Amino acid sequence: MSIFTGAGVAIVTPMKEDLSINFDKLGELIDYQIDNGTDAIIICGTTGESATMTHEEHLECIRYAIDRVHKRVPVVAGTGSNCTDTAIYLSKEAQKYGADALLLVSPYYNKATQNGLVAHYGAVAKVTDLPMIIYNVPSRTGCNVLPATLAKMFKEYDNIVAVKEASGNITQVAQIMQMTNGDMDVYSGNDDQIVPVMSLGGKGVISVLSNVAPRQTHEIAASYLAGDVKKSCQLQLDAMPLIAKLFCEVNPIPVKAAMNMMGFEVGSLRPPLTDLEKANEEGLRRALADYGLL
Repeated sequence: MSIFTGAGVAIVTPMKEDLSINFDKLGELIDYQIDNGTDAIIICGTTGESATMTHEEHLECIRYAIDRVHKRVPVVAGTGSNCTDTAIYLSKEAQKYGADALLLVSPYYNKATQNGLVAHYGAVAKVTDLPMIIYNVPSRTGCNVLPATLAKMFKEYDNIVAVKEASGNITQVAQIMQMTNGDMDVYSGNDDQIVPVMSLGGKGVISVLSNVAPRQTHEIAASYLAGDVKKSCQLQLDAMPLIAKLFCEVNPIPVKAAMNMMGFEVGSLRPPLTDLEKANEEGLRRALADYGLL
């Protein structure tokens, strides 16, 4: 049984003017996502600015999301760290709170060898019963979780069940599926590759686009799962100009700007991230309008 199929949102963390977390607004965003077809809530990922949260804030966000969702859809808690002990701690706490699954980014900055990755993820897998999604995003971490490494962990640990693949390398996705006999669940970590990943047997996407277009992102995946590949492909292509603008600067800078343009009032970003540069505002606004969101 997959953790979810379709489109899960890598939800932003709204901030107040003093850059404290706006939990009331987070609750509104969660309800909006579920009301518009989002298939899972992924809390405290990269898009949620987890890198600038204290452990207390991180866990408070996870607990709040689980309570607010109230079993309407799965909640996947981001509990990854470049410190194995921290990843273990966050993962154990998330399980206590009632998370449905965990998303664990590969160790960043200090990185790891492939053997080190197996040891890192294995240490977490041994202390939690929750299903784990490995998050491979080498452009951010400087560390690529190779297909053979994923296959090894998938075979050794019953609860390492899925990967969020954001390497951008479609060949790597194919290799993962081939090495795991198509049994490991693969989620696209890139909004511009939802259909390509699903064409190789992927289960859907963990999406930034869903923050501004939950219904449309859900439909891309749902149409593919329903067998309407032509419709799914067209919806993917229709979204491409907006997706490009949502990554014109480092995520989540553009998506937060887009949400503010749409009236969601999600606030600013914690340093070292800064607000969207003026030169990119017009293009983003135009892409939102062309996609029917303004």
